[in-house]
Amino acid sequence: MPRVIGIDIPGNKRLVISLTYIYGIGNALAAEIVEKLRLDPNMRAQQLSGEDVSRLNALLQSEYVVEGDLRRQVQNNIKRLISIHSYRGLRHRLGLPVRGQRTSTNARTRKGRKKTIASKKK
Repeated sequence: MPRVIGIDIPGNKRLVISLTYIYGIGNALAAEIVEKLRLDPNMRAQQLSGEDVSRLNALLQSEYVVEGDLRRQVQNNIKRLISIHSYRGLRHRLGLPVRGQRTSTNARTRKGRKKTIASKKK
């Protein structure tokens, strides 16, 4: 299991798929990174040499915002919305859907603990 920027990526999967296990890297970004480093996208992650892993670490730390930095950035954005008392910040604070979804149904998981709903009276 290769260790990239502090994250163990699965060694038995293709390199492009393994890179998506890092927070902030999706399919398109993983393909772009493999292309930049001129690695074979179909090779397994466990076939990476030590030099390849170090090149990958250097590229991710210098050019991309991933893992801890990205998580911190997202949390700071949410805290900023809450502190300026915006509508989105209020929704975050209450644990409700932020992006305009309906709340009369299907928003149960965002609201926290399970709340029993009274059944229809006959």
